[in-house]
Amino acid sequence: MRLLKRRSINKKGKFSVFVHIVFTAILPILLYVLVRLDFVAFAFAIILLSKWRMLAVKARHWPANIRSNAVDILVGLSAVVFISVAASQQIQIIVAALYTIWLLFVKPRSTELWIGLQALIAQTLSLTAIFLLWNEASDTFLVFVVWGVAYFCARHFLGAFDESMARGSALVWAFFAGSLTWLTSHWLLYYSIISQPALILTVIGYGMASMYYLQHTDRLKKGVRMQFMFVMIAIVLFILVFSDWSGDIV
Repeated sequence: MRLLKRRSINKKGKFSVFVHIVFTAILPILLYVLVRLDFVAFAFAIILLSKWRMLAVKARHWPANIRSNAVDILVGLSAVVFISVAASQQIQIIVAALYTIWLLFVKPRSTELWIGLQALIAQTLSLTAIFLLWNEASDTFLVFVVWGVAYFCARHFLGAFDESMARGSALVWAFFAGSLTWLTSHWLLYYSIISQPALILTVIGYGMASMYYLQHTDRLKKGVRMQFMFVMIAIVLFILVFSDWSGDIV
């Protein structure tokens, strides 16, 4: 009796996993179809509705659930933006395929390294999408949105390491991202599809995150820290010095 019951539970468990994978794989296809039909607003709504379970609890748990799901929501919304602005159908299919990889292989990972990569990927994609979608928005709006993205991604990253100062550190990073956005939005430059503030925040974000991870694993030597700092400063200076400040797209 117990053996039969255990086998039935295992079969149900495997079937539920299979169903979950199928429904997860359908989501990018659905987004692609909606965008092709020019129902972009519905595609955005689908991303938000797919996270209904984070609100299906008592209200006091909502902030924690929203914070833990924010990175996945940001990547989903960014995918819709990239599909909608893609120059060809082939690029739309590639974006949908990459989003499928995110859902099936990147998002489920729970190690420190993968959680850190999730946060960095989400921040890069979100910042790129924001300046593509709202490049003519007001400075205040851009600062507020970038602040939110930077904060949630930093909290997601630091949460993997049980950082005692996670909230304060995330607020500092969000303030820096918002301040940089306010400064650079007056001369908003683009390098292909990525804006200057998004590129600078990506370079600094990856550098700081890499040093934090190495420090956490006791592998950050003084020489390595100096190399990271030198590379980050050199890249940022290169971006600033060789940018076309006339306002043209590079």
